Amino acid sequence: MLSVDELALLEAIRDTGSLSRAAARLGKAPSTVSHAARQLEERFDALLFDRRRYRLQLTPAGQLLAHEAARLMLDVSRLTQRVKQVAGGWEDRLWIVTDEVLEFETLVPVIQAFDMLESGVTLRVTHEVLTGTWDALREGRADLVVGATNEPPEIPGLHWFELGVMDWVFAVASRHPLAKAKVPLDRITVSQYRSVVVADTSRRLDVRGYGVQGGQATLAVPSMRAKIEAQRQGLGVGWLPRDRVAGLLQRGDLVEKEMADPREPNQLFVAWRGDYHGRALDWWLNQLKNKRLATRLVRGIDVAPVTR
Repeated sequence: MLSVDELALLEAIRDTGSLSRAAARLGKAPSTVSHAARQLEERFDALLFDRRRYRLQLTPAGQLLAHEAARLMLDVSRLTQRVKQVAGGWEDRLWIVTDEVLEFETLVPVIQAFDMLESGVTLRVTHEVLTGTWDALREGRADLVVGATNEPPEIPGLHWFELGVMDWVFAVASRHPLAKAKVPLDRITVSQYRSVVVADTSRRLDVRGYGVQGGQATLAVPSMRAKIEAQRQGLGVGWLPRDRVAGLLQRGDLVEKEMADPREPNQLFVAWRGDYHGRALDWWLNQLKNKRLATRLVRGIDVAPVTR
């Protein structure tokens, strides 16, 4: 490992191409810099400086040493900062997994507020769908889950609180055959048409879906936004978050259909494991307990707001 002075010497010679100019930059006598350069070569038993040309240059070995030493010093500096950070009660990293039914855009102001703390904590925000959200917490792929649906499963050390309730509407495109069908629609009638579903990301076999009848054709899509668009285009039918399609319903792009077997609203949860709370996790939990933020997360963003 090089000292700070030795690395500064290599960089000064590399940048100036002159022993005298390097000495001037370092504020040292040329003879002192020349002696330090030879000592460095003796230490590594390698030719680090090319003195044959008009300009003093680093040899390939010298360039490698300068580059790798700078990288190592930066790594040490970052490690020192991370150690101080963790010693101060902050986590090194916080992995947040949201259910895909929530939209990342609604979390951006929270992330910006967290950044203002200058904690040094690395945030990782990913998403899962349905059972996959709980699986991420169970399998150690999340420190905090936001918007997980339905009852919390049996997970050792699980803690949770309710984020809010999401209302759903069964909707079809205005040109879909079910748009003019008599209501309330029963399961047999609905099962004759393809259902659009957001694919569950759980790796287990007992994954679940909503509103799909036995034997019904399905179109699995990667996100709720894609599901809304697929149903707007008449590619299938299914349940959609009411607040996110309010504009499409008002404009007539989607038609709400009364169901003989209505869907109950979904409870959404915030959950984490273990009794230890780092300062970052504590901060996020406090933010998510704010009713105004929770409402914004659950309601989401209307895909087609109607302006007056």
